[in-house]
Amino acid sequence: MSDQTIFERIWQSYGRIGLTVCIAALVVHDVFGTHGYLALRRTKEEIAKVQKDLERLNKENAELQEEVIDLRTNPDKIEALARDGLGLTRPGEKIFKVPQPQTEKSSK
Repeated sequence: MSDQTIFERIWQSYGRIGLTVCIAALVVHDVFGTHGYLALRRTKEEIAKVQKDLERLNKENAELQEEVIDLRTNPDKIEALARDGLGLTRPGEKIFKVPQPQTEKSSK
């Protein structure tokens, strides 16, 4: 027997099986590999989450910028902050503080 006929016999016997195994390995790699379908789906979900966080932070940033502008330009806002936060009053005004009711703590 020549080398060619041995190769042909092996190919006929095991060639299709080997080819099928190689194709199956490539499919598994494309689905489960580091750059496969599942990794791509995970990355897309992560991108969507980051974009959502970015939108929330941009909205929060815009609100804070509006508050800064109000605090720089709106005297009523500054006065309300001083009255509520620092307890300041105008001359002649008095502040009456009402104590909050205390809740009983249960002893165990």
